[in-house]
Amino acid sequence: MSRHIPPFDNQNRPIVDADDSTTPLCFFNHVRLRRGERHVHQVAGYESMIVPASGSCDVSVSGQAFTAIGKRTHLWGGDPEGVYVPAGAQAEVVCVSEQLDLMIGGGRCDTVLAPFAVRQDDIDKLQYGSDDTKTHRKIKHLLGQKNADRRGRLLVSELFTVGAGGWSGFPPHKHDTERRDADGATHETEYQEVYQFRFNPDHGFGAQFVYEHEDDHGPVYHVRSGSVIAIDKGYHPSVAAPGYEMYYFTVIVGAHSKSLVQHFDPHHAYQLETIPGIKNMIAKFK
Repeated sequence: MSRHIPPFDNQNRPIVDADDSTTPLCFFNHVRLRRGERHVHQVAGYESMIVPASGSCDVSVSGQAFTAIGKRTHLWGGDPEGVYVPAGAQAEVVCVSEQLDLMIGGGRCDTVLAPFAVRQDDIDKLQYGSDDTKTHRKIKHLLGQKNADRRGRLLVSELFTVGAGGWSGFPPHKHDTERRDADGATHETEYQEVYQFRFNPDHGFGAQFVYEHEDDHGPVYHVRSGSVIAIDKGYHPSVAAPGYEMYYFTVIVGAHSKSLVQHFDPHHAYQLETIPGIKNMIAKFK
């Protein structure tokens, strides 16, 4: 079942490590460096995406150098950049700004591909929802369908609520089962996921819901800046408190498929017809 990891100083060690007990497909680390400091990242059997939340870094992977990755002085201004690290490859990160706030998301992968950089112009962006429906969101895909041929089953994105408060992951959806009909059409794919939350202002908060069946009651987690949620199954909407913008870094890893197909809670699926642009968002994951 899902797990909430409250904010803590992980001292640059993985928060969700390889072969995690809840989400063994996923890896997540939060790294903080000062100018000139280095961090070496390498996880056997896992591909990764290195993404500065703020600050800039040089990254070398398998003899290739990627310079000045990250253009943001703070998380809430500008688009992200990142470097893809193939499964099992060693990446060295060197901080070239005064400080570096770095997120590393990874996923189990049985193929070794080539490293590459994702620059601001490469980000696949969309915005959907509305203030009226309390579902206004921006999504910035670093690893998605735009570069599906260059990755394994790892999806990495940044998600922002727009405005002060509102819902995300709504209508409630899940993706914990491989479901196809007799004609072979896919209705759901099995994915695990890990989030790290941030809030603006930083002292904001929200709630993460998780429930396995549409008629069940599941846990509700109080999330703050730095909270990490690991989800292996179940519906999982979240909400930001009024007056606060919510962000989360998403690491979503497929068990079998490179394409994420979501199943919506039947009690609430009709609201797909009420939220502007949400079907375009769904299509971006397929």
